[in-house]
Amino acid sequence: MTCAVEFQAVSRRFGELQALDDISFQIAPGEFFGLLGPNGAGKTTLISVLGGLVRPDSGRAFVMGHDVTTDYLNSRRSLGVVPQEVVFDPFLTVRETLRFQAGYFGLRRVDDWIDEILHHLSLTDKADKNMRTLSGGMKRRVLVGQALVHKPPVIVLDEPTAGVDVELRHALWAFISRLNKEGHTILLTTHYLQEAETLCDRIAMLKLGRVVALDHKQKLLSPFEMMMVRLTAARVPVSWLPRLRGAEGQSFLIELKSLDELEALLAALRADNIAIKDLQVEQTDLEQVFLRLTGSGEALLPTEIRQGESS
Repeated sequence: MTCAVEFQAVSRRFGELQALDDISFQIAPGEFFGLLGPNGAGKTTLISVLGGLVRPDSGRAFVMGHDVTTDYLNSRRSLGVVPQEVVFDPFLTVRETLRFQAGYFGLRRVDDWIDEILHHLSLTDKADKNMRTLSGGMKRRVLVGQALVHKPPVIVLDEPTAGVDVELRHALWAFISRLNKEGHTILLTTHYLQEAETLCDRIAMLKLGRVVALDHKQKLLSPFEMMMVRLTAARVPVSWLPRLRGAEGQSFLIELKSLDELEALLAALRADNIAIKDLQVEQTDLEQVFLRLTGSGEALLPTEIRQGESS
């Protein structure tokens, strides 16, 4: 069976920076695949190789069996990309933008599909508005529409929900999940790790241009499966400092090897006369695995904070 996406030993250097280093993996047709990594890991460069915007120094990439370099037209027809950057023609309306995008692929009389896209992206009332009058979040919705207008079998979403509100995020994922169920292959990069954990079947994690993990999400989680206690208190008992996995103000994340150790932690708190303001027991999630495997220490902002980055 032909892979939806395939990378064969892809490498790319920019000056002294090794952006991609011998990357190889495959994505099967119909998969919902997550590509994760800290800033600078090589995610966008890899997507740019797939879209034909960057040529690898070595290796090959394929979309639905079409080489992105030697069979560019067919590979590009099979691919829809939602980029991070918001790029638009300021003289076109939303509907005209989608019609022009369809025209690039030789498609005509697609207004019914455009109307459906506008509906699912909550853009129907903006269809005849000029692109330059839209907010940043609205422009990002149009980018999603442009990627979908030619109904590609493979859809790449590069941080698609950055700066959009919760309502649109839920509507967008319902629409994308529906397309996935209909057979479209989805490749997602995101900093919202809860999205990847909820939506993706398999996940690859990049660090410094190399794949450091690649597996089904449950297999990625299982080696790290443990309890975490989120403790709100003035401090942590000295004997438990080696188990500290995160701290912010008076909120501490403490690792437990099993639930049986919770009583030992409580005893240590009592012995040190440390008052507990709040205590929650959590299972390991994808964010903790991500931080361990990438070693990035990168602060992943809560959804409600990241929403405010743009309107």
